[in-house]
Amino acid sequence: MRDAARAQGYGIMVGCMVGTSLAMAPAVLLAQGADVTDLDGPLLLAQDRAHPLRYDERGVHPPEAELWG
Repeated sequence: MRDAARAQGYGIMVGCMVGTSLAMAPAVLLAQGADVTDLDGPLLLAQDRAHPLRYDERGVHPPEAELWG
């Protein structure tokens, strides 16, 4: 779908509302190559999963195996 959208001149955005790191992990993979990303949902939670996604000044990083349980 991304390739079809780009072929028609559309930009690509991957975003979220509030969700755990487990919910965002697939979106992190989809966001590679996107024009705009907004995957900060887990940062808005009072408590996330035991092994959350890692965020730093560079952004969000791919999940560690422990996230999946």
